[in-house]
Amino acid sequence: MRSLNLIPLIVSLCAFSSPGTAWENLAQRPDVRTFIRDMSRKHHFSAAELKKIFEDVTIQETILEAMAKPYEAKPWHVYRKLFLTETRIQNGVDFWNRNTGALATAARKYGVPPEVVVAIIGIETSYGQSPGKYRVIDALSTLAFAYPKRAAFFRRELEEFLVLCREERMNPTGPMGSYAGAMGMPQFMPSSYRKYAADGDGDQRRDIWNNPADAIASVARYFAVHGWQADEPVAFPATVNGAADDGLAGRSLKPTRTVREWLSLGVDSHGSLPSNVKAALVKLDEESGPAYWLGLQNFYVITRYNHSPLYAMAAYELSRELVSRRKAGNSS
Repeated sequence: MRSLNLIPLIVSLCAFSSPGTAWENLAQRPDVRTFIRDMSRKHHFSAAELKKIFEDVTIQETILEAMAKPYEAKPWHVYRKLFLTETRIQNGVDFWNRNTGALATAARKYGVPPEVVVAIIGIETSYGQSPGKYRVIDALSTLAFAYPKRAAFFRRELEEFLVLCREERMNPTGPMGSYAGAMGMPQFMPSSYRKYAADGDGDQRRDIWNNPADAIASVARYFAVHGWQADEPVAFPATVNGAADDGLAGRSLKPTRTVREWLSLGVDSHGSLPSNVKAALVKLDEESGPAYWLGLQNFYVITRYNHSPLYAMAAYELSRELVSRRKAGNSS
């Protein structure tokens, strides 16, 4: 395979460098040199050109600070207020109205309803308004080489990122993303981009940064591949009798017990569910005390996008608000 020729591209995009605290020539660090050798051996990259890239990389202390205080560490009643705001709901309706065609096409192809796709993009980047302020190469390198707790994961993502840049003919110093290296409107990690990103408008590109049709199709495809059930519910409120949640709520978000089994354990659904449907018991901390839900397969699929039950519930509630608000607007 021909070596990747990136040097001519790098000079023109140096202006995208993010401010931060840099290591003195990151490319000289032993672990970075090892990574470069591995990439050269495994994927046939030019070691000299990778070295040139990493000489331009900046380690970001603010990223390490952000990793220490994730949103998901907050209780539900605080977390919910961060995402279910009037602005996010109204902007979601506007995004839906602007992209009805792409959303309808994705719904037909993948079986994922428009409101769920819109909610995900709304939570991730406020419908593309906040896609992230860090160069992806800086974010992934910071976490791969200065965050030991998850270094192995982020080195794999850095590897995926460099490969996808070659596949998509992108300059690795150009793409911007979150502090964790998530990219574009739907905030795909590089491995997810390579596996699930989709061309939503047939232009032979997968531009999740600037093309809403591609971002919409990519989210829908991700959900479909992970087992989304078309026209099926997501979750229902539940009542827990006695100490039924002890050791049961939150143990697993994967639906493993049937509604009948939950009922025998003292958990009763507020919805009309077939007794053989499988569900997981979810416990959320409201200001007035715990609230319980039975999360079904589609709730579990949302947690494949982000493993937090808080995230999944915020996406679900936002999707319902979008439907309600859009319906009210259309009828007025």
